[in-house]
Amino acid sequence: MKDYIVKHEWKIIEEGYVPEHNQITESLLSLGNGKMGQRANFEEAYSGPTLQGSYIAGVYYPDKTRVGWWKNGYPEYFAKVLNSCNWIGINVIIDGETLDLAKVKEVHSFRRELDMKRGLLARAMDITLQNGARLEINSRRFVSMHNDELGVIEFSIVSKNYNGPISVESYLDFNVVNQDSNYDENFWNIEQIEAEANNNYVQAATKKTQYIVGVAMENSIAVNSEITDQASTITLTSGKSKETFNLNINEGSTLTLNKYVGITSSMNYDAIDIKPKSIKIANQASNYTFDELLANHTRAWSDIWDMCDIKIEGDVSAQQAIRFNIFQLYQTYTGQDDRLNIGPKGFTGEKYGGSTYWDTEAYCLPFYLSTADEEVAKNLLIYRYKQLDKAIENAEKLGFTCGAALYPMVTMTGEECHNEWEITFEEIHRNGAIAFAIFDYIRYTGDKSYLAEYGLEVLVAISRFWSQRVNWSAKKERYVMLGVTGPNEYENNVNNNWYTNYIATWCLKYTMEALLFVEKEHSEQYNKLTKKMDFASGEIKKWQHIADCMYYPKDEELGILLQQDNFLDKELTLVEDLDARHRPINQNWSWDRILRSCFIKQADVLQGFYFFEDHFDEDAHRKNYKFYEPITVHESSLSPCVHGILASKLGMEEKAYEMYLRTARLDLDDYNNDTEDGCHITSMAGTWLAIIKGFGGQRIIEDQLSFAPNLPSQWNSLSFKIKFRKNLIEVNIGKGKTEIINLNGPALEILLDGSTFNLPESNTNLAS
Repeated sequence: MKDYIVKHEWKIIEEGYVPEHNQITESLLSLGNGKMGQRANFEEAYSGPTLQGSYIAGVYYPDKTRVGWWKNGYPEYFAKVLNSCNWIGINVIIDGETLDLAKVKEVHSFRRELDMKRGLLARAMDITLQNGARLEINSRRFVSMHNDELGVIEFSIVSKNYNGPISVESYLDFNVVNQDSNYDENFWNIEQIEAEANNNYVQAATKKTQYIVGVAMENSIAVNSEITDQASTITLTSGKSKETFNLNINEGSTLTLNKYVGITSSMNYDAIDIKPKSIKIANQASNYTFDELLANHTRAWSDIWDMCDIKIEGDVSAQQAIRFNIFQLYQTYTGQDDRLNIGPKGFTGEKYGGSTYWDTEAYCLPFYLSTADEEVAKNLLIYRYKQLDKAIENAEKLGFTCGAALYPMVTMTGEECHNEWEITFEEIHRNGAIAFAIFDYIRYTGDKSYLAEYGLEVLVAISRFWSQRVNWSAKKERYVMLGVTGPNEYENNVNNNWYTNYIATWCLKYTMEALLFVEKEHSEQYNKLTKKMDFASGEIKKWQHIADCMYYPKDEELGILLQQDNFLDKELTLVEDLDARHRPINQNWSWDRILRSCFIKQADVLQGFYFFEDHFDEDAHRKNYKFYEPITVHESSLSPCVHGILASKLGMEEKAYEMYLRTARLDLDDYNNDTEDGCHITSMAGTWLAIIKGFGGQRIIEDQLSFAPNLPSQWNSLSFKIKFRKNLIEVNIGKGKTEIINLNGPALEILLDGSTFNLPESNTNLAS
């Protein structure tokens, strides 16, 4: 755990230059707008530890799988979201010395900050070069939320003691690589490097997938706020277009470069239109000042914050953390394009390939259901619906038949591209998360027509998979599920993982309910779908038998559900008894030692209690929580939020608050020593869940919106807004008092602490 980020309600601030923290800060201060993103790399040359990263949503490369032993069913590739053109590059040369923070003589002061309210990254530093020149460098940049194909930089140099020549080079560079390339391959083919009038342009296409990305820039340079018309020099080399300004600077003078960059891709344009579109974006932006463009961008962020901000009084650390998590979520996904999804690192790094995981359905969907228009969450479901054929193909590769579908663990197009056998073949509980998301969406929105339009086909295909994946145990006289990996990835190839068995049974039951509903309410569509799916009523009989006869491991003496068969054969040791030098164990122990230990990576049995909490009484919740949480190391970013929500429900205030801070500040404090790879975007939705469902106690109970607030003692108050069907609700929780305001929409019945209240139409409130 690290604690170097300054606590501030609206900003992420790094004071002082510490090279070993640089890649962490690059992740934390990343910028994005749903269509593209950029790590917080320095604009100028830097030879210290860094991960250069500029990413375009949806643009990927099928990097050939690298494994020691090929197995049937392995995917041919691992999809990589690509490091794209370095568009922020600005070199500064003073008296022959290139500015490089890792090589300067002295750093007098250094500050980087991300203003989350405005989506603005700023840096200020006072340095002395090896040649004795002392400079003050100030930079500001943003990736526009107003125009999601525009990036803008303002870069200023103040001479504090130097008089003489200075060269400023603004460039676009497509000579980029992915740090996580399996074979150190360059993924791009350079197509165009051009400069016309004030425009610089580079274009490249991905190998194999042939995505085209075009990047154009325009530059203007001013001395003491006066734009200079001094001619620049253009240099074109392989993959790089550079514009150089050679000037003189005097002590006390300020030189400011404004850089306007348009970035487009074949995701959104025909190939012939990419160049003119990119140039037009850069050119039009150059007609405005940095602050004018920033104002448009800030207004867009203001609209987002007006809906999704969470206000915490009395705890700056908690306040900063939740805003950071919300900020990164909306930088990553805006819901405007149903071809896109939420990569676990978003636009902050390359790890995990930037592809789609089960995290979206299990953690992110509730966030967007409550904070965005209904269509945004619906697009996340339609994304999976459109990939159903691929999910069926994935199952066929593993030997399943008759339209059974196995959704991929990792994907860009619906095709499985994860290449660790214990995950690819065995972590099949992901199918359950897809089905649960359909249920969750309908429960929250009331949009039952979704079943007839899209949902039923997905549910039937998933249920067909489960019905083929189980087998009958004559000894147990039950259906069992062998050779699986549950959510706890520190256990592989186990038999009868409770969570997997339970969610499979739930899927079968929910699919049968969905079939009856569509048959009754949408009979014409039902007939079309059953014909399309070649569905036979005999399938229901088999599904019912599996649901009635599924085996669930449990221990009667302890009164707990067992994570899997033989779990209690392990030597049970508490996490609190682990030597701190061994943490995190995934970075200090052999895999063999991890697999034989009792330690759990993330919620597994408790993941089931989170999804299906109304299926179990409080005693079962408490016994299972008290058994499993003390042996959970929380080395998955998805773990603390679930434990925090359950702790809140059980009235375990201290544990709930501990888990909230752990999930909320996971990246800010680098709990697991891995933030340098990028932020944990999907788990950030878990931070929101920990507040809204944990401390706010928000649920849907028998079709009613419900709250059971449980404010941490460290907080004076908590306020948030959520959308629910046709209503916009504001919830204000104080010490012993809760106020709920219907900001927009018709009268609504809600539950508050178990009692039913009528919340009148807009602009009226209910206080308790």
